[in-house]
Amino acid sequence: MPLEITGLVKRFGSGADAKEVVRGIDLKLRPGECFALLGPNGAGKTTTLRCALGLTGASSGSISLCGLPVPEQAREARARVGVVPQLDSLDPDFTCAENLIVFAGYFGMRESEIRPRIPELLAFAGLEGKDKARIQSLSGGMKRRLTLARALVNKPELLILDEPTTGLDPQARHLIWERLRRLTAEGTTILLTTHFMDEAERLANRLAILDAGRILVQGTPREVIAAHIEPQVVEVFGEWDNTGAGAAAWAEANAATFSKRCEISGETAFCYTDDATSLLAHLARQPGLRSLHRPANLEDVFLKLTGRELRD
Repeated sequence: MPLEITGLVKRFGSGADAKEVVRGIDLKLRPGECFALLGPNGAGKTTTLRCALGLTGASSGSISLCGLPVPEQAREARARVGVVPQLDSLDPDFTCAENLIVFAGYFGMRESEIRPRIPELLAFAGLEGKDKARIQSLSGGMKRRLTLARALVNKPELLILDEPTTGLDPQARHLIWERLRRLTAEGTTILLTTHFMDEAERLANRLAILDAGRILVQGTPREVIAAHIEPQVVEVFGEWDNTGAGAAAWAEANAATFSKRCEISGETAFCYTDDATSLLAHLARQPGLRSLHRPANLEDVFLKLTGRELRD
């Protein structure tokens, strides 16, 4: 298995001051799949990744990375893994090609081995002809794509992507999505963390939602959505009435009649229902209100399970 985690626990501190940030996680990634690990800030995602790579010691549990035990053989296992971190760490003093060559050296690869692959790696990242370009001349999206190319120099069995498309424009995001689908089709296993639920829904074969150090749900995107949320959503917003009452007051007066469940976020009421026909008919008679009717998605599940409160 590319990655197998059993009963992972991680505590920081000791005694009464100990803080348990990962609480008994079980994960098993299958070869050639994209697995998304989702959760709000502080849920334990980064700590889980660091433990899996042997960069942070676990308090208890077992980890097998590319068939090797971690931390006992973490260095050997990491040689078979590619990582795209949250923040790019490209060397600004080198060209694109030089960044790839130097990074390949960390895996014991000679320049003569990596040099013939540089055009292929740059083309994969949509950076054709940029081999001699300095890092300072690249846009943010180009740097992110070069970081992805760099993670592939050792032809990894497992590619770990920590929020790979944060800060990218839609064109760059779609390019990276296409490239990642190509990798899984070729047999590479991907472990993805992202705050973009549409990204997880598009790319992931399976996913887990993590909060407060525990896995809340696991399954395919379709399974998770079907099991944990009503199928239809109506977002209601607009001019509520002349008394100053807002979404919460409207929901209290109307939501129970027309929907199974309603959540308020700012001045929008999110109404969840099996059949939106009667709610839409009611809203058609409310000229000051507007609505958006759509199928439920992964973001709805995520917010239901982890809450709408801000996380720092």
